[in-house]
Amino acid sequence: MSTPRKLLILGALYLAQGLPYGFFTQALPVLLREMGVSLEDIGLASLLALPWALKFAWAPFVDRLSTPRRWILALQAAATALALVLAAMDPGSSALQLMLGAVLLTNLVAATQDIATDGLAVSMLSPQERGLGNGLQVAGYRVGMILGGGLLLVVFEQAGWSATLAGMAALIALSSGPLLRSPELGAKRPPPIESSPNPWSWIQRRGALGWILILVAFKFGDYLAQGMLRPWMVDSGLTMTEIGLMLGTAGFGAGLLGALAGGLLVNPMGRRRALVVFGLAQTTGVAAYAACIALSLTGPALWAAVVYEHAVGGMATAALFTAMMDASRSEHAATDYTVQASIVVLASGVASALSGFGAKAFGYDGLFALGSVLSLLAPALAAVPALMLITRPAPPEVES
Repeated sequence: MSTPRKLLILGALYLAQGLPYGFFTQALPVLLREMGVSLEDIGLASLLALPWALKFAWAPFVDRLSTPRRWILALQAAATALALVLAAMDPGSSALQLMLGAVLLTNLVAATQDIATDGLAVSMLSPQERGLGNGLQVAGYRVGMILGGGLLLVVFEQAGWSATLAGMAALIALSSGPLLRSPELGAKRPPPIESSPNPWSWIQRRGALGWILILVAFKFGDYLAQGMLRPWMVDSGLTMTEIGLMLGTAGFGAGLLGALAGGLLVNPMGRRRALVVFGLAQTTGVAAYAACIALSLTGPALWAAVVYEHAVGGMATAALFTAMMDASRSEHAATDYTVQASIVVLASGVASALSGFGAKAFGYDGLFALGSVLSLLAPALAAVPALMLITRPAPPEVES
């Protein structure tokens, strides 16, 4: 299969994951703040994304049961159905808790689809294709997040909850098209292996613990700060349309280009150098938001900060995901990659959950300053060669 065709299929599948995740992590905090929900509770609402952190627990079953194609198509259909169920609910009524339960279930379905898609990506992309493939993966996911958290937020203010969620269901369904038109892709089960895949086997590999330190640190400071970005925008007087347009236009283009640029540069730069350089750039992106908040800037300066942060964040994420593929064994692709992704999501989720308490304790400006400082830890760790040992290719066997 040609590289462009592989990238089209993967881009569509990752976009489908980003749609609900973007809506629930970016648009939902705005809606909750508009409803008068406290900052602490908004921060804790990020725990609805817990399936993304715990998906390693059922990744081995996805790795070995059925085929990636059947998993993905069945889960895409389930995500579409759940979005339609959510469309029938009223978020402003007493059914709020029921709606949040449906959000949790939607995240469970999307996280499981991600397991199958990641395994498919690791197996179908050659080492030379992984940089561009991960650039497109991050770009597709970010496009989905921006559509879900930006464009759908604009639609919500104009058309309401039901039309917004119905639109999301239609987009998820359409994203299955490229895979449906490739009946041979992911139609075979992985070859049998002597040992069963399990999350702990990856953790026990040489160099895994050092790499875990980088995975935990890479997005912690970023998410600690950005968990309160949208509530700050609401408190600063920005409307839902303004927030949606800012994130859905500036964020869309910058995040897309940044991810593609990061994916293209990661091979010539090398994995470690890319993680260090792009990790430092990601820190300056958080600092740009901190400056806007400290100076109460909501005009062109905030637009510029959004463009810059999305661009450098996309570059950093593309480099991280490429190195995560390198650290995965081909025979345990879905499980190994999922364990690493779960570590990143768990650290990010903890940071987001703490963000509301941080904003209450230190104010928005203090929280973002703290996030900027903590985000420096990741590039500092990535600069240590021994901590990235597991991402290096295994030496070829010498024939006797």
